[in-house]
Amino acid sequence: MTPTPFTIAIPDAQLADLKSRLQHTRWPDEPADSAWMFGTSLGYMRSLTDYWLNQYDWRKAEVQLNALPNYKVALDGIDLHFVHKPAKKANAPALLLVHGWPDSFYRYHKVIDALSEDFHVVVPSIPGTGFSSRVAQPADQTADLFVDLMGKVLGHERFMVAGGDLGSVIAMSLTQRHADKIIGIHVTDVGYPDHTTDFSVLSGAEQAYAGAIQQWFFAHGAFNLVQATKPQSLAFAVNDSPVGLAAWIMSFMGGMGLGDGVDERFGRDEILTNIMIYWLTETAASSFRIYSQNAMNAPTIKGAGTKVPAAVATEAPIPGGVRLPREWADRQTGGNVVRFTDMETAGHFAAWEDPAFYVADLKAFAQIL
Repeated sequence: MTPTPFTIAIPDAQLADLKSRLQHTRWPDEPADSAWMFGTSLGYMRSLTDYWLNQYDWRKAEVQLNALPNYKVALDGIDLHFVHKPAKKANAPALLLVHGWPDSFYRYHKVIDALSEDFHVVVPSIPGTGFSSRVAQPADQTADLFVDLMGKVLGHERFMVAGGDLGSVIAMSLTQRHADKIIGIHVTDVGYPDHTTDFSVLSGAEQAYAGAIQQWFFAHGAFNLVQATKPQSLAFAVNDSPVGLAAWIMSFMGGMGLGDGVDERFGRDEILTNIMIYWLTETAASSFRIYSQNAMNAPTIKGAGTKVPAAVATEAPIPGGVRLPREWADRQTGGNVVRFTDMETAGHFAAWEDPAFYVADLKAFAQIL
């Protein structure tokens, strides 16, 4: 299980095919003045696609991605891609950074160098996404895989974990399945109130949070339901149409209360690089299936019975939203929260949106540990 350096090298023919598909997009109509009400805005997608065709430069992005220390290793039947940047100090703690959907390992590209000052940084592509195998598996199985990556492959028998979205789920699964391996977890969400929650025991703040989450899922949760129940039906469209794939991803990213402001938050080049990682690797379909895998195999995330310290950096709420309360964080981690921070500007993709804050918060957590 020796990792080998990996270089991203997309053939010219694949980029030419993409250009042709973008040029021949068959556009849908849209209700008047609907903006983002029914999903991704037609006007926004036309503008983004024009930029994609005429200004975006994948080769420039490819050089930037290859500046990261990329590796691959065959592990438990998975061809696993990961970035590994060791710290200058040999005795530094190891830090596993885990992304979610619809982002990728690219979520962390702005923080890897800064974090490597104090940590041995490891950023894998979750199986089914990016440059890893197109194999979807439930979160618990991915957690087990990452323990093997950190220990058997890289020699980090104990390590810290940080994540958001699915990355938070995997981090919390690690505390339940491999508590002896985990120094501490840093997460930006801790799971959401659902049908398994006993609402009668929730505090007023938790009840308000649960109501806001329920309202958000009614308005924006189509991606979750579709990908958990009918991922293959959606896969045909997004694997064939780059604009279709981009519109589906942007429905989530722009739907986080941002609308057209999503460009200002992330930058068009970075938005498109993340989309390109899905398009060029053809991992949209397998990434959808991760949701169905988790629906059939519920992740083990409840924090009871472990003493793994947790830091929670809560997302700035979207308009009409409610910030995650401390009581819910304590409940979900079994009372193991040792640092609780409300992020002022960063949202769901914290390391991408506010890298300086993210790095500082992780380092402050490490000082506690």
